[in-house]
Amino acid sequence: MKKIQFLLLLMLGAITTNIVAQKKIHGTVYEIDQDKKKNPLFGANVYWSGTTDATTTDEKGRFTIIKPCDLHRFLVISYVGYQSDTIDMNSNSSPIVIKLQEIKNLQEVVINARGVGTHISKMDPIYKEVITSGELKKAACCNLAESFETNASVDVSYSDAITGAKQIQLLGLSGIYSQILAENIPIIKGPAIPYGLSYVPGPWMESIQVSKGTSSVINGYESITGQINVEYKKPENTDRLFVNMYANDFGNVESNITSGFKLNKNWSAMLMAHGEYLNKRNDLNKDGFIDQPLMTKYSFFNRYKNENPGKRVSIFGFKILSEDRLAGQTGYNKNSPELLPLLYGIEINTKRYEAFAKNGFFMTRPNTSLGTIVSGSYHDQSSKFGKNTYDVIHKSLYTNIIYETDISSKNHKINVGPSFTYDNYNEVINAVKQTKEEVVPGVFGQYTYNNQKNFSVIGGIRYDHHNLYGDFITPRLHIKYDINANLTLRASGGKGYRSPNIYAENTFLMMTSRTIFFDDKLKAEEAWNYGGSLTYDFPLLKHDANISAEFWRTDFINQAIIDLEKNPKEIHIYNLNGPSYSNSVQVTFKTELIKRLDFTAAYRRNDVMMTINNELRQKPLVNAYKGLLSLSYLTKNNRWQFDFTSQFNGRSRLPNTSGFPAEFQIGAFSPAYTLLNAQITLKIKKLEIYIGGENLTSFTQKNPIMSASNPFGDYFDTSAIWGPMMPRMFYAGVRFSIK
Repeated sequence: MKKIQFLLLLMLGAITTNIVAQKKIHGTVYEIDQDKKKNPLFGANVYWSGTTDATTTDEKGRFTIIKPCDLHRFLVISYVGYQSDTIDMNSNSSPIVIKLQEIKNLQEVVINARGVGTHISKMDPIYKEVITSGELKKAACCNLAESFETNASVDVSYSDAITGAKQIQLLGLSGIYSQILAENIPIIKGPAIPYGLSYVPGPWMESIQVSKGTSSVINGYESITGQINVEYKKPENTDRLFVNMYANDFGNVESNITSGFKLNKNWSAMLMAHGEYLNKRNDLNKDGFIDQPLMTKYSFFNRYKNENPGKRVSIFGFKILSEDRLAGQTGYNKNSPELLPLLYGIEINTKRYEAFAKNGFFMTRPNTSLGTIVSGSYHDQSSKFGKNTYDVIHKSLYTNIIYETDISSKNHKINVGPSFTYDNYNEVINAVKQTKEEVVPGVFGQYTYNNQKNFSVIGGIRYDHHNLYGDFITPRLHIKYDINANLTLRASGGKGYRSPNIYAENTFLMMTSRTIFFDDKLKAEEAWNYGGSLTYDFPLLKHDANISAEFWRTDFINQAIIDLEKNPKEIHIYNLNGPSYSNSVQVTFKTELIKRLDFTAAYRRNDVMMTINNELRQKPLVNAYKGLLSLSYLTKNNRWQFDFTSQFNGRSRLPNTSGFPAEFQIGAFSPAYTLLNAQITLKIKKLEIYIGGENLTSFTQKNPIMSASNPFGDYFDTSAIWGPMMPRMFYAGVRFSIK
């Protein structure tokens, strides 16, 4: 009953609250080839004249862009090698169709009809990488955790050796310091952190935006190293029916169905469903433990949109997820009670419910809008880790009100408003109950200046009062300067905070024989982040090329330290007492080597230091460097696509095990290693058939579970994960769509 009451309150708040959303313009961009055939232009730039509001077309030439008000009337469409077009949207209605003409005196420029799968937003002052749907299809991309295999900026690794939980790293730091959103609504917090990346199926996503450094103050104070925002498929511009089926040779089977449709001229709706099943007990490294957890998962997403053109737009929906994971020793079976005390087993059962709503209103004053956002989630998880148990119910509410208008002219814009977040954690840790309630009201203000030529700046500040940690003051600044038409400089700096939730966010603590000690009452984590980038577009061998160089530094004022090195039989958790910082440098180069062959090369260096047990040391389990090479070739008839990615991972410092018995000592550093992935896709009208392989060299970490033969002994531990645990894997799948 409590769950139902909470959900009813969420839905009531969603229906009765006005949420920000703005009028959207839809269209298609294409060109006519020599055979008089229409070809969609993928990656064309679409933006409002005189603003930084921009988007790009997808692989079908389609785009959606927000029109904040009637003063934004001229929509510009541009594509390299083609004449730009400008549409007066006060004289045209959405959707629109734009045909671009090739520039005759630039016939020597080779146009890539696919556009770029991942690109840096040219208009946004905040450094933002946009991962398009075309890029997501270069790998199996079963969920958000697997969406970054061809991306050099985001690392994804296992957080323990048993449960399949995955975590991201951005700028050399854990993903808990990056804010993860879905259409600007926080979606992964607290107990959702270990497994939440798998809650977002890949086929549901339209694009992903990865922002580095502190982001806008509008979305809260939590973004320290960056922000990852997922854009789901939209009911008004997606396929009427899309089906994706996937299976691999480890026994994992997945299916996804999405459908968008118009109910009438003002209403549209979308249904998305996902199912996943794995029941094969793989033990390829012969350590007696299942390599991948057995899993049964179902999720459902239903969203609606109602639009009153020029006055109001409403978007609302709900999501339901059920997931059961079983892991542990290969003989463990929860249906055999006589074996349960003898074998080490893990059971994680999760039920999650989410609801959200957005409504936006356009004011009579030019370039002015008002709206709010409300969303809520109810996360119910019961879990067993050997002899340890952990149950949690997390209730979360997020609201945001945004007022936007120009000041004196379109060069000056402000965003102001209040926000409110509420989080309630009811945890039971080995029969010990504890409750944590976080209530955080806040206000923010953000000013944007754009000279409409080559310079823009965003400055913002927000004030929040946390009932447990006191006042948070969060200043942030972003600057973009176009040195010339091809060279762009960006710089940013700002502060961020986060509330640590140790057990909810670090389930590996339940899979160890060590005794856990909280040496301090933990404070809020607090850090500064600053850095910048330089991007340069230039022609190379009659093709477009791009190179970007970045540097980012994060300095912690306070950090929650989980110390695995003080004592081999203990884990100590305390506040930072000394310096802790991260330096991250990355260079990325992209071009079209020959016609229809895209090439990406990237190299990143990490220097991450942390004070552990009163000594400044290299943070464990962070690769010193990462390199990436990616090739993607599309045949002339657009029928075959070949994708290949290689990742080069440097060594990382391992936790100090010198105090352990000799058979459990793991050395000081992990080895460097290389991962190779490949995929082939055949496109036949409405059908795509793909096959591929991951970790083709079959490199794996040896003995990822410490003391696997004695899981109830003194030295059992699952946390020292630095490399892949699964060997070579082959997969196949089909995609089918009806427009």
